[in-house]
Amino acid sequence: MFRIRQYLKMFLQNVLLPVIYGWFSRAPVQKGLVLFADAHHEELPFSMRRMYEAVSELETAGQCRTELFISDFGRMPFGEMLRALLCFMKRYAVAEYVFICDYYLPVASCRKRPETTVVQLWHSCGLMKKIAYDTGEDIPKNYRGNMFGNYTYLTLSAEICVPVHAQALRLSESHIRATGVSRTDYYFDQTWNDTCRKHFFEQYPEARGKRIALWAPTFRGNAAAPRLEGQKQILEAAKELSPDWYIIIKAHPHVDAHGRVSNCTIPTEELLAVTDVLITDYSSVLFDYLLYEKPAVLFAPDLQEYEDGRGFYLNYLSIPFQLADTRQELTEAIRSSSVWNAEHKKEIQEFREQYVGACDGRATQRILGLAGLGEETTQSKN
Repeated sequence: MFRIRQYLKMFLQNVLLPVIYGWFSRAPVQKGLVLFADAHHEELPFSMRRMYEAVSELETAGQCRTELFISDFGRMPFGEMLRALLCFMKRYAVAEYVFICDYYLPVASCRKRPETTVVQLWHSCGLMKKIAYDTGEDIPKNYRGNMFGNYTYLTLSAEICVPVHAQALRLSESHIRATGVSRTDYYFDQTWNDTCRKHFFEQYPEARGKRIALWAPTFRGNAAAPRLEGQKQILEAAKELSPDWYIIIKAHPHVDAHGRVSNCTIPTEELLAVTDVLITDYSSVLFDYLLYEKPAVLFAPDLQEYEDGRGFYLNYLSIPFQLADTRQELTEAIRSSSVWNAEHKKEIQEFREQYVGACDGRATQRILGLAGLGEETTQSKN
């Protein structure tokens, strides 16, 4: 059954979707038609939410109109997925703008018309684990075609990310801009941060007055069979810390989908505002968290195995936070994290500038200007 489904997907990707696109692209592009598309969520993903809000303001002003194509293809019956694909392709064929934030195969199923601008907002900041064609885990082995060839622009968090993503995605650097990542604008929004804090303490009043440590690791394996490393040590460390600490466990959604591990239902990005110490491993959440300039601890009990398997784009040991791989080291690192942060403030600031330096609260407007949708015309932050 699995093999049959894969062959059907290949037929859709290589035959049916291009035919649908070709037929409907005989009509002229509809000026001001903006699509937001994603195949991994049932709701508008956080990585495109800020951009959607900005475009919705333009829509209210009569400058454009938006249409959403948000579905989790992995959870949909084949027939329902097919209908969603066909609906998207019909509108893609006449859209002026398309925004995505993750791999989205329908966009790559055919050569798009030049009048359509495709903006890849991307879903992570900085550089950590290897991605796309640099690893054997991201691109389906039976995929044929150029998955990223239709991107007009790929927007990233810093200039250092540009050549790496060009290689990993097999994309010309001329299509990549260090504009900053749209979603990070939230982290500079005081009202949004205050709302996140209010919501958290309303839902978890027992955390009031305590120091909050957030464990937010990535997953190992793949989406179909994800696994965690270090949960036992985290639970043991939580017992050793004083009652002044409140520990949030926030597993990757792929892990929780196979049996809930997290002890908090609030999305990770909304927890950063209340977090006093972030504990993570190889997750790109570290780069988002850098924008808050607060303490962090790297807990990587399987570092060598992970490096030998997936691999990194940076020297992991060069990240300017304490590294722990045992329960004892982890507990001590959490307790001393504030002191460490103060003593290594300069190195942390330099690391932040290097990997998320273009994220300054104005990325969304820069991207709108780059795409030709907003008033700002600056194409990137130098």
